[in-house]
Amino acid sequence: MKPDYFKEAFNKISDEKRKKILDAAIMEFSERGFESANVNNIAQKAGISVGSVYKYFNNKEDLFLTIIHFGVEMLKRVLQEIMQSNEDLESRIEKIIRAIQSHSRGNAPLTRLYNEMATENRSGLVWKIVSDMENATAGLYTTFIKDAQKAGTVRADINANLFAFYLDNLFILLQFSYACEYYKERMKIFVGEDVLDKDELVVEQLMKFIKGALFMK
Repeated sequence: MKPDYFKEAFNKISDEKRKKILDAAIMEFSERGFESANVNNIAQKAGISVGSVYKYFNNKEDLFLTIIHFGVEMLKRVLQEIMQSNEDLESRIEKIIRAIQSHSRGNAPLTRLYNEMATENRSGLVWKIVSDMENATAGLYTTFIKDAQKAGTVRADINANLFAFYLDNLFILLQFSYACEYYKERMKIFVGEDVLDKDELVVEQLMKFIKGALFMK
C-alpha cells in the first residue's frame, strides 16, 4: 500500500495483521460514522493496543482516509481490468454492472462506508475522500465515451463529461442498493421483494436504459 495517510510502520507488519486492522476500521466507521467512531473499539476488534493504532496512524482522520484509499484502490483495479480489455464499450459497461453486484455484496461494510461519508459535515475531510474516489472513475468513463463517439458507436450529440457523471451516479446508486438497508428497501418498493435475487433482470434492464441513452440506434 502507498503510505499517503499512514506511517511506514504499518507497511512493516504482516498482511494478516494489516487486514485485521483495516477490516476493524471499516466495520467501525461504516456502522458509526467518522465522528462517532471510537479508536478503542477498532483496536479491540483488531486485537491490538490503542498505542499500536497511533504507532501506525497519526490520528483517527488518517486511519479513516487509509481505509477509503484502500477501497478506492480495490475499485480502481477492478475497473482498470475491465476498461483495459479489447471489448467494446457496451460489453465493458455490462461487466462493470456485474462487478458492482459482486463487489457490493462481498464488501458490504466498505460500500456502506461510502454511503455514510456522504453525510459527513467536515468539508475538508470529505473533499480529500471525494477527490480520491471520483478521480478514479471520472476520467476513465469520459475517455471511453469520447473514444466510442469517435468510433461512431456512441451518439455524437451528447456531452461525454456529463454522461460520464450520469453513468457514475447510476453505478453508485446500484452499489448502495446491494449493501445499504435503506437503498435495498427502496429498490424492493420499486421492483419487488425478490429483486435482490434477480441479478440478471437488473443487468438486462439497466443495460437497456444505458444503451437507450448512449448508443446509436
